Amino acid sequence: MRIFGSGHGSKPDPVRNFIVLRTEKDKRSAWLKWTPVDNAYACNIYMGTTPDKLYNCIMVYGANEYWLKAMDKEMSYFFRIEAINENGVSQLSEIIKSE
Repeated sequence: MRIFGSGHGSKPDPVRNFIVLRTEKDKRSAWLKWTPVDNAYACNIYMGTTPDKLYNCIMVYGANEYWLKAMDKEMSYFFRIEAINENGVSQLSEIIKSE
């Protein structure tokens, strides 16, 4: 039994095909989707209003999509994602801008 620390396996593969689909009707909402990572049990989605200040994080377990309803309709947002397993976290994705 392991209480703290990392496992002895490999870190998860990076998340691929991460997209942010912001609705035209209600810009406060967006559908976030990505290709599932086989060797990960969750993903962290980072978001913020500038690319260098992605201070908000959403952890999504066992899914490859997330319905976000927390944005201001007048602002642009920036997103990144990483996969998680018991051995650590993957590389962060490229930053995506959503207007």
